[in-house]
Amino acid sequence: MASKGGPSNLEKEQMFGMAEKEMEYRVDLFNRLTHSCFEKCIEKRHKESELNMGENSCIDRCVSKYWQVTNLVGQMLGNKPQI
Repeated sequence: MASKGGPSNLEKEQMFGMAEKEMEYRVDLFNRLTHSCFEKCIEKRHKESELNMGENSCIDRCVSKYWQVTNLVGQMLGNKPQI
């Protein structure tokens, strides 16, 4: 039985579990985005310690497209009728 107005221990555990899964998802998403854009935009032989202008703009475009696709897929999955 829940205390007055507060979540029960089971509800707290469920909320913590959901937050933990969300964090794992976001870390995985960030890691995949980083790996994908690094492979596409950064030369294999590092000539300079800083990113050059071409690499910077490639990374900007890559990250933007990655987020657009991720959001689109999320919307499509969210609107899919459940069986």
